[in-house]
Amino acid sequence: MIEKLSEEARALALANLPEWTVVAEPDGISRRFTFPDFVAAFGFMTRVAIVAEKADHHPEWSNVYNRLDMLLTTHDAGGLSQRDIDLAQEVEALL
Repeated sequence: MIEKLSEEARALALANLPEWTVVAEPDGISRRFTFPDFVAAFGFMTRVAIVAEKADHHPEWSNVYNRLDMLLTTHDAGGLSQRDIDLAQEVEALL
């Protein structure tokens, strides 16, 4: 079973993800990305989708033109888990 991160582990992990914001409901992290246009935003989403599918861990997201809002949470754990942190780091590496 996937475990929710402890407060200490959460703080340590988020220190390395300064652009991500803690979300209370559902317990997770979010980030807004802005791109030059729709094609750039959609291209980024496609790259993230490939990584997420390989990890079998999928973001909740919304795209409007050049903006992408992404939320990461692990429903099976009841909140933020190491899987979310790992995916956020991979997302950052794609930028």
